[in-house]
Amino acid sequence: MSRNLDSPVQTQMAVAVFKPPLSGANNMEGKHHHRHNHHHQLQRQSSGRRVFVQTETGCVLGIELDRSDNVHTVKRRLQIALNFPTEESSLTYGDTVLTNDLSAVRNDSPLLLKRNFMHRSSSTPCLSPTGRDLEQRDRSGPIEILNQSECFTVVKKMVKDIVKAMKLGVEPLPVHSGLGGAYYFRNKNGHSVAIVKPTDEEPFAPNNPKGFVGRALGQPGLKSSVRVGETGFREVAAYLLDYNRFANVPPTALVKITHSVFNVNDGVKKGYKARVDKTVSKIASFQKFVEHDFDASDHGTSSFPVASVHRIGILDVRIFNTDRHGGNLLVRKVVERFGEVELIPIDHGLCLPETLEDPYFEWIHWPQASLPFSDEEIEYIGKLDPFKDCEMLRRELPMIREACLRVLVLSTVFLKEAASYGLCLAEIGEMMTREFRSGEEEPSELEVVCIEARRLIAERDVFSPRWEGEAEFQFDIDCDEMQLTDDYFTRNPFSKGRSSLGKLEEEDEEEDNAENDVSVITMKDSFFSSSKVVSKLSTSMKNTHLSSNTGGTTFKPLRRGKSENTSSGHKSANEQLPASGSFVKVADMKEEEWVMFLERFQELLGPAFAKRKTATVSKRQRLGTSCQF
Repeated sequence: MSRNLDSPVQTQMAVAVFKPPLSGANNMEGKHHHRHNHHHQLQRQSSGRRVFVQTETGCVLGIELDRSDNVHTVKRRLQIALNFPTEESSLTYGDTVLTNDLSAVRNDSPLLLKRNFMHRSSSTPCLSPTGRDLEQRDRSGPIEILNQSECFTVVKKMVKDIVKAMKLGVEPLPVHSGLGGAYYFRNKNGHSVAIVKPTDEEPFAPNNPKGFVGRALGQPGLKSSVRVGETGFREVAAYLLDYNRFANVPPTALVKITHSVFNVNDGVKKGYKARVDKTVSKIASFQKFVEHDFDASDHGTSSFPVASVHRIGILDVRIFNTDRHGGNLLVRKVVERFGEVELIPIDHGLCLPETLEDPYFEWIHWPQASLPFSDEEIEYIGKLDPFKDCEMLRRELPMIREACLRVLVLSTVFLKEAASYGLCLAEIGEMMTREFRSGEEEPSELEVVCIEARRLIAERDVFSPRWEGEAEFQFDIDCDEMQLTDDYFTRNPFSKGRSSLGKLEEEDEEEDNAENDVSVITMKDSFFSSSKVVSKLSTSMKNTHLSSNTGGTTFKPLRRGKSENTSSGHKSANEQLPASGSFVKVADMKEEEWVMFLERFQELLGPAFAKRKTATVSKRQRLGTSCQF
């Protein structure tokens, strides 16, 4: 199997007779006896695995795999069931392009069928089977959880309640706010139980009901480092990573769900066309609906409990949340205790980006974030294990990309080291956030450490000094050495008001060439022939200068449009169109290089934290004691 998503897979259509898939776990009543017999007849041939194949226009089919099935037979079955063209297409499983063998595909996994050579259009209709065809060809129930883990016990109970209501004719209600398609699914009493967000109705996705269309599933989305159709599993990841409901994330699962309420764009006319009223199946995030009184944007923050702010902030830092604003922090009054409120964080679809982005933390300037962590919070942070987290996510969400997991490791290591050093939540958030000057953004302190860590491992000349095909960016390096001290970070070229770093310039690319790749700026490290000890750094970053007049590469900070500038330098991700690029990425490193990068990264954190502490103490001294909380 290949992990190069840019490489087309040449398809050979298998000549095979379509076999109706076996029954799912949640079949409609009245069909059980017939399906049980059918299952008994074919159980010897079945591999015991079921997959949900989604086309890049959003339609979904559940398929029970036989032992003899491969990529070509699955495509053939799709073509017959959906009347969907599968020539010149590839079947992908997260980062992996499946060439023929399906043995690595886990049970209940979603697969994506992507066309390689044919013209891609967001107006391609979703040819999901309807009526009798759906009953014959997709034996899964109306709502199928794409994982049978014990983590989703609460979700299973919700699914049962909703299915009962659907049989009684209780219809879901569309959510009119937001940029993407979302629906409240209700119980038999008409009360909202869950909010469902189909992956093909996200902003820019083919079946977005609000006019924000134009891209196929798998292309860069609202954030360049989060692909269209991949916010759903990120919602689930946030829930799974919230151990013991520490931050109070509502139960969330990835489901395959069938209903006529969902939107299907049959054509594009001024952005979108109204849906055709028919039953369609979707892959969607399925989150418990939480009763609340308002959200954080409608309420003063002074009454928010310190513990709640800290716990949500700890989660946001771990998952590198790029969109924590007041609108996705629900506030619920505590009836038993007058004046007290409870915070519920939702909407985590823009967490775990594939590269380091500019995060957005609404809480960064709240007074609660400047208070020290409690002993309980320090203990919780200390017990976090990012490598076990990655193992868990690979097991529960096998479609998750390795680039997302590396960002999780990086941000969790950063959080653990910062907390042990004594930094508060606000200081941690500030070190992760980029600086804005005149519409341009410069690397955050976290990104500076990452850039220097990459330069250090390159300086040791452990790995090949050149990679073919990378963007031609490199720093103009001065080979002088210096001790790794706080003074280095004091004179950091990215420090406030003291930037002498050569500016970064993002290479312009054609939109068609970027449809499968997350838009990033690749930084090519410079290398040296002389060996150096790890405990020393060169003054390369300190002395880097513009070289536009000397024939060298010109570097420019990332530039934002006028609509993205605010007095505070921040806006919700919903307003950041287009999203910013990245100064550094971690996905391009080989495993051996990644391990060494993490070692260098941790070595550099101490001086960086010392610099931040010094700046914080100086600021407090200037403000005086009246600003203590």
